[in-house]
Amino acid sequence: MGMKRGVSLELRPGQMTALVGPSGGGKSSCISLLERFYEPQEGEVLLDGLPLHSYQHQYLHRKMAMVSQDPVLFSGSVRDNIAYGLEDCSMERVEAAARKANAHNFICELEQGYNTDVGERGGQLSAGQKQCIAIARALVREPKVLILDEATNCMDMDTQLAIQEVLSGCAGQTVLVVAHRLKTIEAADHILFLEHGQVVEQGTHEQLMARRGRYHRLKEELFTEQDGG
Repeated sequence: MGMKRGVSLELRPGQMTALVGPSGGGKSSCISLLERFYEPQEGEVLLDGLPLHSYQHQYLHRKMAMVSQDPVLFSGSVRDNIAYGLEDCSMERVEAAARKANAHNFICELEQGYNTDVGERGGQLSAGQKQCIAIARALVREPKVLILDEATNCMDMDTQLAIQEVLSGCAGQTVLVVAHRLKTIEAADHILFLEHGQVVEQGTHEQLMARRGRYHRLKEELFTEQDGG
């Protein structure tokens, strides 16, 4: 289901694109296509003008990092979770990524700091802390494309701050965010409003508000504004 009608999605280098729309509108299907969980039935997903399938899977996975709304942590240390799959990843790099992801302070407060075992599936940590570690894991890879699912349901203030930090400091990175918060959406260079598996409207926040269409009408229901500041 989802993307039958054909959605054109172009991610622009160095820009932040926000996917917004009602639940079931096709946002997560877009993310799955980008991650190549399944191939598009028709049409293509282009990265730098080339279809995704023309890239080697390994190359894509090195260039693209994804932070899901319910990230999986592996039993092992915090450090191993951040450096997961990277060879020769220095402690400096791990720490720098954790600072950017607003995770360094709470990691230092853990019993053994970066060497603390996160426990089975990260059971020792709050949902927000897990997300911060997942953001650090994405950033340490210095990806060209960062995909972020900004799920408000498990975000505490720390995670919200981390996400704002990442989004404001992502110069040179192409960012795609499934956005639920007005702050993020207003900061996006380009907004795609998805409904029933179609891009119904697109543009900047100002353009879409001025058009007084679906985005304008649904804005109140869709976005949480309790940003706590």
